[in-house]
Amino acid sequence: QLQLVESGGGLVQPGGSLRLSCAASGLTLDYYAIGWFRQAPGKEPEGVSCISSSDGTTYYTDSVKGRFTISRDNAKNTVYLQMNSMKPEDTAVYYCAAGSKSWDELFKLCVHIIANYWGQGTQVTVSS
Repeated sequence: QLQLVESGGGLVQPGGSLRLSCAASGLTLDYYAIGWFRQAPGKEPEGVSCISSSDGTTYYTDSVKGRFTISRDNAKNTVYLQMNSMKPEDTAVYYCAAGSKSWDELFKLCVHIIANYWGQGTQVTVSS
């Protein structure tokens, strides 16, 4: 069974940090571009950050550049999103998703949000 499972969400104060994990079972993440997405209440889904399968190229949406870092540990079949200097506007449900073995295009994954596999999401709340 193909499955992506996010963890690491929770409540954090403004300026704080969280690290999200996306663990895969039934598929090898090495072969896929992986992305982190978020959706806040009443807003459209947004591609936050993506990482390629081939050379580790990354993409970040402007609002998180310099604060968030995406990384992958292929040995653990896991992708991470380190979130620092968090702001209330980062509050959302965060999802990870995998693209396809047949392409490795970060724009397609992160901007057009075209993915084959999705996790169930984890809530992140930034509040004092």
